Amino acid sequence: MRSGAHDLIETLIACGVDVCFANPGTSEMHFVAALKDYPQMRPILCLFEGGVTGAADGYGRMARTPAATLLHLGPGLANGLAGLHNAKKARTPMVNVIGDHATFHKQYDAPLNSDVEATARPYAHAILGATGTDSLAADTARAVAAARENGGQISCLVLPADLAWAEGRGGGRRRDAAARESVGADALEAATGAVLSGGKVGLILGGEACFGSGLRIAGQIAAETGVSLLVPNATGRVERGRGLPPLDRIPFPVPAAVSLLRGYDTLILVGAIEPVAFFAYPGLPSRVVDPLTRIVTLATPAQDVADALSRLCAATGAAGTPFRPVAAVDPDLPEGPLEPDSFAAVLARHVHDDTIVVDEGVTSSRGLFDKSRGAPRHDLLVNVGGAIGAAMPLALGAAVACPDRPVLCITGDGSASYTVQTLWSLAQQKSNVTIVVCANHTYEILRGEMLRVGAMAPEDRANPLLDIEHPRVDWVALARGYGVPARRAETVADLDAALADATARRNGPHLIEVPLAAGTAT
Repeated sequence: MRSGAHDLIETLIACGVDVCFANPGTSEMHFVAALKDYPQMRPILCLFEGGVTGAADGYGRMARTPAATLLHLGPGLANGLAGLHNAKKARTPMVNVIGDHATFHKQYDAPLNSDVEATARPYAHAILGATGTDSLAADTARAVAAARENGGQISCLVLPADLAWAEGRGGGRRRDAAARESVGADALEAATGAVLSGGKVGLILGGEACFGSGLRIAGQIAAETGVSLLVPNATGRVERGRGLPPLDRIPFPVPAAVSLLRGYDTLILVGAIEPVAFFAYPGLPSRVVDPLTRIVTLATPAQDVADALSRLCAATGAAGTPFRPVAAVDPDLPEGPLEPDSFAAVLARHVHDDTIVVDEGVTSSRGLFDKSRGAPRHDLLVNVGGAIGAAMPLALGAAVACPDRPVLCITGDGSASYTVQTLWSLAQQKSNVTIVVCANHTYEILRGEMLRVGAMAPEDRANPLLDIEHPRVDWVALARGYGVPARRAETVADLDAALADATARRNGPHLIEVPLAAGTAT
């Protein structure tokens, strides 16, 4: 019998959604059963809901179209909220199908009963509750359209079990997303005047301004007018490397960010919001932009960023100007022990053309952005929302979206422990991902934060809530247990050889554990 679940899946496919990351339960069984009738839909099992939502985030960033997720009731959604938080901050398009108890069963307040919509509300732009089989296809189409709007949104469709098993009424109805708002003439005039003012001006880029034609147009404007191109420390996707316009990244530490941004007459936001400190610190400002700097918004993240850049390019006379490309740099193999600087240099040697770099190495990989500036063209994905554990799920999603591109995933051991189950999905999918685990066996970022907030003296390193040394996690054994080949690299030469071997194979995931000394928090 055709069911409501058939209507839902058929509509997802008609709307261009053909990948579903899932961790289902009893209330989603009719959805699971209906999948066999739709080979166009690729279902991917994740063993934890944080992996589900994180993978959909990575997929959406690279595919620029939403994946679906399938989550089990309110608790399953709750397990995936960190991934939704990061995806919302990254403005990733995503459609979450969240199963719920049958409408007639809700009244009995069964053990897994909860307010699904209230749970989703802080992390979603649009929440739709399916109310009947007559409207299920239309509700699904609305959910997909909402995910595509305003530069990418988190959309949730709550599906009661009895609507999934009821007789279907037909699916396949597509609904177009609303067109993005164009920037107004006043915003364009203000930005144009600032760029042509002769002062020190920077464009802070976000969204589509950081890759593809948007980045190249921004490069033309920079070449013609001398403005700087900046990206926030946490940006959803940045295309970079040799042959592309040069970009400066706003640092994470507040003093470094303040120093970089000091002296600008005007900063123009192009699909970005004003950069601020990640946290409040005693004696440091929350705003990292110089108080004397004028901030102009050319385009908000929800507006048509690419069109805004094209119009600014024309208005500033840059339309015929080629951008100045970053020169190629092939770093030599560094000498000495493995520490953050040499670690980043070795990684940069293995950023090949079209690599997707997922970086959540935290304190261990902060030098990678500069070391890979002249590497072959690549995309960089980072954790935008700050909820750690994003790296391996992002890598899984990116590999599904771009199966012909290698993925280099760098993660701290503390971060990786949050979503270690993703190793199983990477193995099951034979994803072309090399995972590098920076194993310093401590929450080194928090040691740095303890110093910054004045809660710890530099010589005081003993704290049981920051130490993951006793017992040590054996990442090689752990990866092998999940079906991922793994090895340990303890020297510069070992790491260089391990990366060369892993990136050459392209026959599924590989993990490299890199022991690094603690005490490098900055």
